[in-house]
Amino acid sequence: MKNVQTGVLIAATLSTGLMAGLFAAFAYAVMPGLAKSSDHTLVEAMQSINKAILNPVFMLPFMGAIPLLGLAVVLAWRGHGRSALPWLIAALVLYLVAFMVTSGVNVPLNDQLARAGDPAHAGQLAATRADFENKWVLWNVVRALLHSAAFACLAWALFVYGAHQPHESGHTGASARIPAPAFRSGHPPVAQHPQEARPHYAPLVSPAPGPDDGARA
Repeated sequence: MKNVQTGVLIAATLSTGLMAGLFAAFAYAVMPGLAKSSDHTLVEAMQSINKAILNPVFMLPFMGAIPLLGLAVVLAWRGHGRSALPWLIAALVLYLVAFMVTSGVNVPLNDQLARAGDPAHAGQLAATRADFENKWVLWNVVRALLHSAAFACLAWALFVYGAHQPHESGHTGASARIPAPAFRSGHPPVAQHPQEARPHYAPLVSPAPGPDDGARA
């Protein structure tokens, strides 16, 4: 069970870290770069990105982190590493909030941008960009911070969990080293000092010669 719990915790941490890195990259690299481009370039690039990102490499950690976090909380509650439980709960809550931001704000904005059609034939690209860019960038920063905070909580939970294991195993080893009293064949243990087990005899003292003994001599 310890191996399963460790594997789940590591998988949840890696999945959350991947999402934090992805959205942070959009916040400090992709969107600032597109901000300097034309309306046509921004609309076309974001439409292409929104289509390309719907693949198993993205969906597996994005969706899979939620059940992994939930399982990590349950295993910590019922198994080892109870001291890491508050950090795991905090990571789960932060991830769920970030997930709601993505599904409630960023995804609808992506759908709105997709409905604008091909930018080569669509009109009013400036208005399309204005309705999309600022709001999407703001909430992407929010979800990037939430995912990063969840990843930090998981990293610390992993540290606390790892530090807790030697303490538990030390207690287990100490208790295992205490020998139980062994009584073989129903006999009590033999005394450690042979001198204590030897019987004591009173010294034999010869009687002193009496007056009759002198007369007989």
